[in-house]
Amino acid sequence: MQLLNKKPESLLDVKMHYCPGCGHGIIHRLVAEAIDDLGIRTRTIGVAPVGCAVFADTYFNCDMIQGPHGRGPAEATGLKRSKPECIVFSYQGDGDLASIGMAEIVHAAIRSENITVIFVNNAIYGMTGGQMAPTTLIGQKATTCVDGRTAKQAGYPIKMSEMLATIDGATYLERTTVHNNAGVMKTKAAIKKAFQNQIDGKGFSMVEILSMCPTNWGTRLDNPSEATKFVAEGMMPVFPLGVYKDACAADKK
Repeated sequence: MQLLNKKPESLLDVKMHYCPGCGHGIIHRLVAEAIDDLGIRTRTIGVAPVGCAVFADTYFNCDMIQGPHGRGPAEATGLKRSKPECIVFSYQGDGDLASIGMAEIVHAAIRSENITVIFVNNAIYGMTGGQMAPTTLIGQKATTCVDGRTAKQAGYPIKMSEMLATIDGATYLERTTVHNNAGVMKTKAAIKKAFQNQIDGKGFSMVEILSMCPTNWGTRLDNPSEATKFVAEGMMPVFPLGVYKDACAADKK
């Protein structure tokens, strides 16, 4: 019998702690599949700072390190510079990367550090209880803006891919989604490309992935379509999908 699907070698066979409907489990599998496809598992090191994915070392079957809130790109920089033969990725949420870690991600891009960043954008703080994040939408409710975010009080959502695209050192930036099958397939391709860029020594790559957070959005856990609908109708108009920078493609022209 032909085997059509199996657990990626780069994922451990353990139960995940993520909430029902959360996109982290999907994204973990896509990262693991990309690592397997490229044959880099034994030389890959992942960095998981504070956030819902801080326990990613429980799931990925490669070397992992936990770090302080927001410092993933700085840790990844140190690992890559001291072990250039290794493939290093940082796995971060929006509260981690776009808030306390803003300086780290910006300067890693400015230096064009040869690392891969997986940026999970679910427009809210997940692990700490649903507070407003830098990516929370205008009008979206959170525990720290119970009537909805307003531009006057908290400013506008930060668009990380668009912002980093203005930095010369950024090599590859793409925003994808995991709210539907087509998005999942495009996300895997983007992750694989980001890792390949690092293998080829091309510099800084980041894949921003729009993801579901039913628990903190307050959508029904027994009806996942509510959360996927929020991604499609709420998040995607604010955070349009697409490639925001691909210096490697530009070099080939």
